[in-house]
Amino acid sequence: MKKIFLFTTILAALLLSGCAKKTNKSSIAVFVPGIIDDSPTYNMLVQGIKAAVEEKNQTLSDDAKIELFVMEAGTNQAEWGAKLTALSAEQKYDVIISSNPSLPDLAEPILQQFPKQKFILLDATKEGNQNIHTVCYNQYEQSYLTGYIGGLMSKSHKLALIAAQEYPVMNNIIYPYFEKGAQAANSASTVEFRIVGNWYDATKGAEIADAVAKIGVDVILPICGGASQGVITSAINNGCYITWFDDNGFAKAPGTIISSSVMEQKKMSYNVTKEFIEGNTPWGVAKMVGIKEGFVDFVQDDPLYIQAVPQDIREKMSALLEDIRLGKTEIK
Repeated sequence: MKKIFLFTTILAALLLSGCAKKTNKSSIAVFVPGIIDDSPTYNMLVQGIKAAVEEKNQTLSDDAKIELFVMEAGTNQAEWGAKLTALSAEQKYDVIISSNPSLPDLAEPILQQFPKQKFILLDATKEGNQNIHTVCYNQYEQSYLTGYIGGLMSKSHKLALIAAQEYPVMNNIIYPYFEKGAQAANSASTVEFRIVGNWYDATKGAEIADAVAKIGVDVILPICGGASQGVITSAINNGCYITWFDDNGFAKAPGTIISSSVMEQKKMSYNVTKEFIEGNTPWGVAKMVGIKEGFVDFVQDDPLYIQAVPQDIREKMSALLEDIRLGKTEIK
């Protein structure tokens, strides 16, 4: 069935592309591997790209304005490859911009069929392909900071990371550096690693959170999209803390969410879009940005953070963040 779906999707796109004529106008497509309203990360992605395009279009005549198309691919990851292939098969977008660690592996095979297509991929890493530019956020720092406050706040010294799925960045960076941060705060810290299996099942997320709470876990990091809402509900019911990733999440559960390590996705998506419009995209380059560059941060000024976290722990977090920013501490 998957092969039939892929074939028919690509065939339809090719037929459409045969009828469409490429104009001299620039055309940008945004591939959202999920649902915009369900994900702050994808919401910020689209906002930043739209801002850059609208800013440029103000300087252009109507017949030269940049065209922007946004495609929501949904939460079924098994369909992302076919949908991205279909988008590329239209052969009318100068660049496709997206954000997800899995995107380089999806894009590379597509380039064998459509070698002129260009991709800018955020929150991802791929170096050396002249059709792809990637920017990843320093998730070594982000994960370590999140683990460090979790280790400081945990009374049982048992933490958990509940992920939507396993993928290289999760297995090689986020999980191990979350654990390193927790153990740096308290050497007795241990981390349970559990998988939901998708990015949307809040019921499954709650079941997993309930299960780890029963074995004594009192701090949980959820990185599982829509399933995170189930984790939050469970944490509230079980008296656990939540550490949050990628955006300011304190308002989602005041008193339960004790930290927010954020990435400046809107600012970065604006930057890479403007860079592309100006013809300055460094194709083939994989860029990493972090705390020093101002694209990764740990929220310290939110009143809900100040209310939830004791002053001595806030001071330790502030000192660690400043040391990283000044280069005195390197997370690697």
